[in-house]
Amino acid sequence: MHCTPIHFVLTIIVAASTIAQAAPIDLSKQLASIRESHKLPALAAAVVRGTNIVACGVVGLRRIGGSIPVTLEDKFHWGSLTKSMTATLAAMLVENNKLQWQSTLGDVFPNLKVTMHPDWSATTLEWLLQNRGGAPANLDANSLWTRMWKFSGKSTEHRMFLLKELTAKPPTQKPGSTFVYSNAGFSIAGAMTEHVVGKSWEETIQDRLFKQLGMSSVGFGAPATPGKEDQPWGHTLTATGFKPVPPGPGADNPVGISPAGRAHGSILDLAKYAAFHLAGARGKGVILKSDTFKKLHTPGPNQEYAMGWMVVHRHWAKSNALTHSGSNTMFYAVIWIAPEQDYAVVVATNAGGDAAGLACDNAAATFIKLYLNDSATQKK
Repeated sequence: MHCTPIHFVLTIIVAASTIAQAAPIDLSKQLASIRESHKLPALAAAVVRGTNIVACGVVGLRRIGGSIPVTLEDKFHWGSLTKSMTATLAAMLVENNKLQWQSTLGDVFPNLKVTMHPDWSATTLEWLLQNRGGAPANLDANSLWTRMWKFSGKSTEHRMFLLKELTAKPPTQKPGSTFVYSNAGFSIAGAMTEHVVGKSWEETIQDRLFKQLGMSSVGFGAPATPGKEDQPWGHTLTATGFKPVPPGPGADNPVGISPAGRAHGSILDLAKYAAFHLAGARGKGVILKSDTFKKLHTPGPNQEYAMGWMVVHRHWAKSNALTHSGSNTMFYAVIWIAPEQDYAVVVATNAGGDAAGLACDNAAATFIKLYLNDSATQKK
């Protein structure tokens, strides 16, 4: 899919918005080779330099066995990339004095103290967003995961169901003490934002974050409409290759964990989000204060995990890089940000499993190698 000139929607993001941006480099040739070698249904990527998308492309089909090609406007599921978005929303509410980093579950939900195990009461927003809040790695205990699938109600009620059920039992580990990667912890943080704002996490993050960044394609759950091929379908890896998963209730995780991993959107909108955090990491961010970006990008004690970001040193980044991957087992997406290089790359596919992850990593590595120090992209 050929790239056409792209400009960010908000002038607050692109200070030099009056300067014409040349057409981004087309990544289709490289993506086609990687897609073919990994037998993926589709593959998309975008490269960011500063506030500009300097290269992008998308290749493949919305569904294996179908005939509709993907486009740059098509939506891919972002999985756990949603975590840093929830943390970003929480940061906005902290700056607006709706929450504090040290706000506890006991503070925000005093009406639950009767049913909440006392060890949960002191769990802070900060700990939840750093995966140190005491929430479990999975929700299999007491068949909670199954019951979340069967639960019906508004999205806010889904989160409250998870919160009440989880906190009725002791935390998996002492809150604040140990890193445990947890979808539930971010979902509880999402419930905290809902309680203080009085709106669903979905409504609030659309209004306060995605609309502000011009990310108009963002939605939640499986991207395609049930019974239609209007967006990419997810695919699971089987012994005979990738198998398409029809859109519907079984095409994504339960609504209760939306703040941890149910956002979807175009590769271009994901690139806008990467540019937003790239600028923030360089002290040139908008919407949030520099100290707030630093808070979001700083790992918890004795861990590499920040608030929805892994912070890892990479030679090519010339310092620490911010990264995260996401998958609902039917899609896969990854983001890399190198603040010292003023560079970011995002990749997504409509397939899950190890093969999809390897393909996205290969694509990211390819575009880091080809374009990170390329003079053509640096001039854009």
